Amino acid sequence: MKLRVREIKMPLEHDESQLIDAVARRLGVSSSKIAALKLVKKAVDARRKTVCFSYTVDVELDNKIKLAKKVLKAVSIVEVQPQAAGNIPAGSKKLEHSPLIVGAGPAGLFCALYLAQNGYKPTLIEQGQDIDRRAKTVNRFWQKGLLNPLSNPQFGEGGAGAFSDGKLTARSADARIPYILQTFVKYGASEEILYVKKPHLGTDVIQAIVKRIRQEIISLGGEFYFDACMTDININRSKLKSIIINNEIEVPCSLLVLAVGNSAREVYRLLYRKNVNLQAKAFAVGVRIEHQQELIDRIQYGSFAGHPQLGAADYHLTYQDPASGRLFYTFCMCPGGYVIAAASGPGQVVTNGMSYLARNTGIANCALVVTVNPADWGNRLLGGIEFQENLEDRAFKMGGGQYRAPAQFLKDFLMQKSSASLENSLATYRPGVAPANLWELFPREICEVMDRGIRHWEQKMQGFINDKAVLTGVETRTSAPLRIERNEEMTSLSLGNLYPCGEGAGYAGGIISSALDGVKVAEKIMTSYAKPKEKLNIAGSSVLNARELF
Repeated sequence: MKLRVREIKMPLEHDESQLIDAVARRLGVSSSKIAALKLVKKAVDARRKTVCFSYTVDVELDNKIKLAKKVLKAVSIVEVQPQAAGNIPAGSKKLEHSPLIVGAGPAGLFCALYLAQNGYKPTLIEQGQDIDRRAKTVNRFWQKGLLNPLSNPQFGEGGAGAFSDGKLTARSADARIPYILQTFVKYGASEEILYVKKPHLGTDVIQAIVKRIRQEIISLGGEFYFDACMTDININRSKLKSIIINNEIEVPCSLLVLAVGNSAREVYRLLYRKNVNLQAKAFAVGVRIEHQQELIDRIQYGSFAGHPQLGAADYHLTYQDPASGRLFYTFCMCPGGYVIAAASGPGQVVTNGMSYLARNTGIANCALVVTVNPADWGNRLLGGIEFQENLEDRAFKMGGGQYRAPAQFLKDFLMQKSSASLENSLATYRPGVAPANLWELFPREICEVMDRGIRHWEQKMQGFINDKAVLTGVETRTSAPLRIERNEEMTSLSLGNLYPCGEGAGYAGGIISSALDGVKVAEKIMTSYAKPKEKLNIAGSSVLNARELF
């Protein structure tokens, strides 16, 4: 008999043998009667004066053991779950060439991996660089303000998640998620991600993992090409006939998975010109705030702050503005991290948060963002892109050029005055920050919502308004400004062999949900099409075959 037991409270200092004893006491049996124990969830419980860990576990007991009725009411029987992300019978439709995937972020990588594991030998193209070259390019951008528009913190192997906190949270309880998490473990992540409540990888770990996933795809017969930007598509009778790479190489296309990420503005514009069905959607814009991590730890954990078993604390806050109806919320909180330059276009400033696995910089950062919607740009289809770009252009000018960002002490923001100097401030953004008044960056209504929301949050987290807290702008890439409309078969409403996929298609938000969407798309391809007759090999001097990297 397998049972799920929830909310087992344990002190910060404990070991697994004590956990088994605590579960046995909850069940009213001897610990020797527990044949196996598996961690399902581990979370910090800081809701009371005493901070502790809260566990959910699955335990196996002999079927002959009789449990008290009150115990049975407090636990649940674990049913055998159907196999997720397992072998799927191949479809019957003819597939002349291997599936073509554009984009090597989580959606594209997991779509390619799953197809490769099932014998479909996908071909993946990425406009940016492989992770090793990309990391050098990004560091040069941060140090010297030299941007590569094709390979940067948004584009390249690993997608935007390769320079982030690497959060692996998901709202979905989809049965495929364990496959995704186990894949991360297989290629280098700690097994803790399988059960901690808020798992994360950190930039250092995720970069190593995506490289190993690429190598696995190639070993299974897939193909990878970098420096390969899709610049055009050819359509015949409502289907993609071919795509053009780097304005010169034509590649035949039996089917195309489009997994380009939410910053792929040129792809959106291309699809718009080709009359592909698109839909404007809401997103959010704002700034990054930085506090001393020890302050956030004290606010969240009180006297337990700094305990080695707790690590750096995070937070999540929301505020529904009564005057405007807009939602103001925290997004992508990075304990012990950095605020990074995340631009992908020349003359634009974009911020994001990043941390390494250790989360040990001593600085906590988080996006504070306000919802905007198509009405804010006159319901024009491409208006959301223009809205983002206008903010990013303005931030670049306010920063004084060289991709420096405008920044302001939080207390100065609340007084609507420019900070005189940011020397020796907490600001971690590279290539650097310039003192500014962020009320001059956003539409006034956005700043007013932020002002009211921050004052409201101070009542919940006393100390949030702090002399050292600093704001840096601008955060614009919270989610896609468009959705590429698709049907239940996950194909475009306009093109029968186009599979919009992941965050850039408007159907995901974050590493796990994007990877999940990639797996779902792969399943749809497999249930529709037989395995391809031949691999799709791309020849061209302007692309890099990943096999050359071995």
